[in-house]
Amino acid sequence: MKPGQVIVKNEYAGINFIDTYHRKGLYPRDLPFVGGQEGGGTVAAVSDEAAAQGVKVGDRVAYSILGSYCEYSAVPAAKLLPVPDGVDMSVATSCVVQGLTAHYLTTSAHADLIKEGEWCLIHGVGGGTCQWAAQMAKLRGYKVIGTCAKGKADIAEKLGCDELIILDEVPGAAFEDYESFDIVKRVMEVTDGKGAKCVIDGIGKSTVDISLNSLAHRGIFVSFGNASGAVPAFPVLKLIAKSAYVTRPKLLDYVTTREELVSRADEIFGWLKDGKL
Repeated sequence: MKPGQVIVKNEYAGINFIDTYHRKGLYPRDLPFVGGQEGGGTVAAVSDEAAAQGVKVGDRVAYSILGSYCEYSAVPAAKLLPVPDGVDMSVATSCVVQGLTAHYLTTSAHADLIKEGEWCLIHGVGGGTCQWAAQMAKLRGYKVIGTCAKGKADIAEKLGCDELIILDEVPGAAFEDYESFDIVKRVMEVTDGKGAKCVIDGIGKSTVDISLNSLAHRGIFVSFGNASGAVPAFPVLKLIAKSAYVTRPKLLDYVTTREELVSRADEIFGWLKDGKL
């Protein structure tokens, strides 16, 4: 244990799609490495520096560092999120990557180009991160169109989407068949021809054109994942028809300070305790 760290005895480790990117080399890591980016459990030991920050043995915490697929993790105290009473550790652990990602996607990544009462298209709402994102978008006051696979429709139907587009599945794939339904046409019907002011897209290659064509004028395409493959390069002139915006964000740039990390987590934990998520 290094200065400023604590040892966490893990009760849970999050399994996320990004882990496959590390294993495949899409997001390269120095070898060898321990996988996993989410963990949750109890503090088993503290450094003097962590103790001075108020961290105690027995504290219930969740965290995100690379290497959570293990029984014990050495975690910088600055990365710890205190888990409040009333929030199950399994849920708290999933909050750290999936929950915080959904939070920044629905509160910050769109740069306030979507306002309360406007439409947001979210792909893959049957999956982990976008289950959270659909609910958080509703809490923010947006109207939500979700897409999901038939096999996850029972999950997606509980999220409160204003419109749910259910798609055929692709055998053996981790994403839906986005050619099985005319999504752009349906988005335009639902939005009275205006389109979505924000599209949150973790699918990637299979949905980039759908997402761009579903945008409203001066809408923003938030591309945050690559479930079907990385989004290929495209000319910026493609955005001119709607004066559209595009961003390719990552979580670490939206939790750049301890204060920002804790603020986002506190809001999520508050929603969980209030039964809003």
